[in-house]
Amino acid sequence: MFLDHADVRLHYQVEGREDAPWLILSNSLGTTLDMWAPQMPALLEQFRVLRYDTRGHGASSVPPGPYRIDQLGGDVVALMDALGIDRAHFCGLSMGGMTGIWMGIHQPRRLHRLVLCNTSARIGPPETWDARIAKVGAEGMASIVPAVIDRWFTPGHVARAGQDVGKVRDMLLATDSAGYVANCAAVRDMDQRDAASTIAVPTLVIAGTHDLATPATDGAWLAGQIPGARYLELDAAHLSNWEQAALFTRGVVDFLKEAQHG
Repeated sequence: MFLDHADVRLHYQVEGREDAPWLILSNSLGTTLDMWAPQMPALLEQFRVLRYDTRGHGASSVPPGPYRIDQLGGDVVALMDALGIDRAHFCGLSMGGMTGIWMGIHQPRRLHRLVLCNTSARIGPPETWDARIAKVGAEGMASIVPAVIDRWFTPGHVARAGQDVGKVRDMLLATDSAGYVANCAAVRDMDQRDAASTIAVPTLVIAGTHDLATPATDGAWLAGQIPGARYLELDAAHLSNWEQAALFTRGVVDFLKEAQHG
């Protein structure tokens, strides 16, 4: 399914019982809505799930960049409005988590509970992103994928779960270079540190002990800034929802189900 909104056509999928609570899932930089495959069977037992490809990714269109974090958040609001979703749970990983931080700060009325995974309120330095943007612009996605995989998974997981790692690698390789670069700029320019403490939505922060992209110290700091936030650290690198799929899924489901009994 597609939504035409402002300057972008957003690709999305809705699955699950119509009477279940809404849960929105937001993908990481360089992946698609398929990055949530490990969680979907369990989530669909409990929730009506909205997945979407962030602008510049997957089957969504690639408007001219650079993008901004408020655009990424605005796309979520547009999807909610179009689908008649007044409030929903939101779970995002990495760039999707940054979108979630923006939602928690600017659209708290639209959220029940918030799960921020392997993410940071600020991720720098800008020069690192500028170098990545230049490399992808000149040489394409294939030039960075091996290094990204090395940062996203521990060596042990690569050795024992090569097929799953291959699925993630394929998502990265298929990402439009211009879309990737435009989203890199949104991540580079985002700084939500000062406003994170204003998030009043019940929040769970998930981090990976071996995460090189968004270190566990960033996750712990974020959890400390958000009043009442929970913190869960998993024995994983950046894509903790793949590397520790069962523990990740259980943590998310248990946290979100509390809202039904609160």
